[in-house]
Parts: sequence; C-alpha cells; structure tokens
Amino acid sequence: MQHRIIVLGAGYTGAIVAGRLARRLHREDVSITVVNEGADFVERVRMHQLAAGQDLRPRPLREMFAGTGVGLRLARVTGVDVARRTVAVDDANGAEEVAYDTLVYALGSGWDPRDVPGAAEYAHEISSRPGALRLRERLARLDAGQTVLVVGGGLTGLEAVTEIAEARPDLDVALAARGGLGDWLSPRGREHLRKVFDKLGITAYEHTTVTGVEADRVATADGRAIPAAVAVWTTGFAVHPIARATALEVTGSGQIVVDGTMRSVSHPDVYAVGDAAMVTGPGDKPLRMSCASGVPTAWQAADAIAAHLAGGKLPNSRIRYLNQCISLGRSEGLIQYVTADDRAVRAALTGRLAAVYKELVCKGAAWGVANPTLGLPTRRRRVTRATAGSTVDALA
Repeated sequence: MQHRIIVLGAGYTGAIVAGRLARRLHREDVSITVVNEGADFVERVRMHQLAAGQDLRPRPLREMFAGTGVGLRLARVTGVDVARRTVAVDDANGAEEVAYDTLVYALGSGWDPRDVPGAAEYAHEISSRPGALRLRERLARLDAGQTVLVVGGGLTGLEAVTEIAEARPDLDVALAARGGLGDWLSPRGREHLRKVFDKLGITAYEHTTVTGVEADRVATADGRAIPAAVAVWTTGFAVHPIARATALEVTGSGQIVVDGTMRSVSHPDVYAVGDAAMVTGPGDKPLRMSCASGVPTAWQAADAIAAHLAGGKLPNSRIRYLNQCISLGRSEGLIQYVTADDRAVRAALTGRLAAVYKELVCKGAAWGVANPTLGLPTRRRRVTRATAGSTVDALA
C-alpha cells in the first residue's frame, strides 16, 4: 500500500518539495501528486517583467515533472479536511475529494488590498500571472503622458515601478511609499536607488499612506489626491484563505504554524512551506514572504518527510538571509547584503553587475525547480519502516 503524498501548489516551493521527494523515495512505496490550478510553472519573481511587456519562457509542469514519478492534477483546491485527511478539488470533471497520508501545503499568497476602499476594484496586482497580464494589457492602452502610480515601496514595488518606467519612458510613472524611499537599505543602496529613480524620471511620494483608490487617482491620509490612470498595488501579500478554514493552528494572518522542519505543530501529517508557513529565522524573527525564504523551507520539508518515512536524521539547518536582490529595470540592479536576520549592512552591489547578478538568481531559482535534486546523494540505502502499510526506501 503506497503512502500518499499530496502537494498543494506548484510554485517554487511546492514544485521543489515534490521533485526532491521523488528523488529520495521509491516510486513503488509512495505516490506523489501535485495539485495545481494552472498547467505552467509561474516565475513569480518575473511578473513585473511580464506586466511591462516582456515575454517569458513557458515552463509546462508536465514537462518539468516528466520522468520523475510525480503526478500532476490540474485542479483548484477548494478545501482541506485535516481530521479526515482529505483535500477537496474542482476540475474539468467536477468536484472530488482526494485522500492523503502526508500533505504539503504550498498554496502561497496573493495580493493584499488591505481593505483600502477602491483598491480591489480599481488597482492592479502583479502577484499572479493573470494579474500581470491584465496590467500588461492596460499599460499597452495608455497614451503618452498618462500617469502610472505604484503603491508600495517594498521590493515588489521598486521592481515594478522601475521596470514600467524603463519600458515606457513616455508615461508619467510614480511610486507612493509609506516610509522613506528604500529606508531599510544601506546609505550606498539608498543613494543608488535615488540615482536610478532620477535617471528614469520616477516621482517618489515618500511618507505617503494611500487611503483610497478611484478610477483615475488615489487619496492619501494627508488629504492629497495623486493622479493615477493606472494604480499598481504592491503593499504586501496575504496568504491563501483555505488554511484558516481548517483545524490547523494558524496565525492571525492565516499562516500555518510549523516547527523547524516545516511540520504543523497541531497536525503532524501536514507540512507547510513558503509564504503559507509561519517560520522563524535568526533572532526569532518571522521570515519575510519571498522566494529567498520559501526555497529553503521546501528543502527542509522534503528532507524531513523523507526522514520520517524512511528513517534517518531530521534536517537541522537554520534558515538565514544573505542579501536582498532587487532588479531596477533590465540594465540596473541593487544587491543589498544583509545580516542573518535580514538587516542591511554597509556593503551593496549596484549597477549593471547587480542586474546580471539578479538575473542569474532568477534563472537559478527556475533551474532549481526543474532540478530539485541538486546536491542529493546517489547511493541508495534500504531502510525499512512501517508507514501506512508500506516499506519505504530513501537515499542515504
């Protein structure tokens, strides 16, 4: 009897977990199924490029999983019953429940309009491929001189506003940030960011809180109205709501509370990775929602599941940060080096070399999804353990 592993979501984290488990565990003893609504892997870190009019290489999931033993089910997840250990899905054939023995929850996050009036109705998001494509179409219809306002001064906002300004120098592009422009960066990083903004002609509205969005403008807390033929909302992410509707222990934001191996503290047959998990890093600070945080959680979860099923040592590595990689258009970039708990240090890489560095990081992330077994040992060791009626082999 095979041990049934279901992975919800085929983003960076879900795809890596599935592929890594397929390498570690024998096919006759486990079945690994990834449930994902779309047929392609989405390079989420490139959605600002897609929105700005660039074409991205298609990455069909079936091709990525070909020959690995990972099964792919194209369906929308509508619910999880952790007591009965079932997942409710809806696909072209209708609604169905699928049973699991081990569940990996990797549904990630989406944009967060934060209950700001008009944001959901009028603003655009780039956290998803459909959202980026809608923005792409809207930008293509803008005439020269029209205004684009990116709301949110974090990494996503900086990448979006510079990409749009570089691709459409005929538009009036601006950014509204709740704090100072790049105020978390080192002095060198902030200086370079302002230099790029000046070169691209981007207006920065600093210390500005947007309180409402209309069809052609946004309202601010200090009573101003900022023109915005197109408003792009990048103020943060909200996790998928399904976990909150389960009996899993979650945080106030809906993230699943996990231990150091990404295992749910309330339901040990459930693992959560990426943005869906509340993971603490150095200094007991929560990891930020990002690809940089998510990929190590996927490695951790896959290795822990293999160890639990097949025996062996549980992973015990502490997730830490090294840098923040920010693209500022295609020809500029900023690599801000940070402490283990993500605080900026003096060192920063800027300019063309930083842009190349960031591009290599993006390509490496996609390559890692398609090749999740990098660094895994190839010598097999037979380990016997009764798990759901099966005997499981794993790589030593």
